[in-house]
Amino acid sequence: MFLSFGLGCGATIVSMPRFDLEQYCELIQRYRATYLHLVPPVVIGMAKHPVVDKYDLSSAKWAMSAAAPLGAPAAEAFTGRLGTLLTQAYGMTEVSGATHIGSATPGMVKPTSGGRLLPNTECLIVGPMGEALDRGEQGEVWVRGPLNMRGYLGNPEATAATIDSDGWLHTGDVGYVDEDGDIFIVDRVKELIKYKGMQVAPAELEAILLGHPSVADAAVIPSPDEEAGEVPKAFVVVKSPTPAEDIMAFVAERVAPHKRIRRLEFIDVIPKSASGKILRRELIEAERRA
Repeated sequence: MFLSFGLGCGATIVSMPRFDLEQYCELIQRYRATYLHLVPPVVIGMAKHPVVDKYDLSSAKWAMSAAAPLGAPAAEAFTGRLGTLLTQAYGMTEVSGATHIGSATPGMVKPTSGGRLLPNTECLIVGPMGEALDRGEQGEVWVRGPLNMRGYLGNPEATAATIDSDGWLHTGDVGYVDEDGDIFIVDRVKELIKYKGMQVAPAELEAILLGHPSVADAAVIPSPDEEAGEVPKAFVVVKSPTPAEDIMAFVAERVAPHKRIRRLEFIDVIPKSASGKILRRELIEAERRA
């Protein structure tokens, strides 16, 4: 999708066989790249890693982040450091890439939004009983249109569980649409933490954690608890030694009581997929084995 788009515009495309942050910055400087395709871990790296200061990245006028939700602290830190306009896109493999694209029009840029619907595509936000929700209300994101896949090859059961009889594809993502029609993704339905019956989105807490000056990266998972059922547990990579209590207090000041991080563990690296998605399942399985 990105290669064809660039070629169609007559643009020079710089690709890398394997990602390396310093080499990426050097290539931006060498080729004077103007448009960057990013995933959240790269946005965070460019916002916080000291190696970025070695390079002139002033040619990068705008950037697009996709593959996973990106919180406000990381987006603001990226734009503040580079001066590069940042937008997001929302989609998944099952919709041929994307259903929403963020606007790059001055005055309409919302760095934390997945953007607005592409042409000929519909979106519905649905509640737990299958009811359509109003703008501003959080629910599962359903999409319908010519971009939707036909189904999973050789797996009619999985196809039927994902695409209903009316053609709506149930994304499994939790989000809402604002009054302007911009979509905001909160988290995956299956990854929500159930604290005393109340839902807590790991991605929301991860975004807040990344706003702490000592935090380089973070992931949040549900941790079993006899009283609450599940509590939010954070895995944190720090840039400098910081007491866990200080980081937990930082989050507590910015969220409702039921969303507070109750447990925290320091680790060397957050496991992620090639596309930048946090592999929370690996952290959950490691905790269960401990």
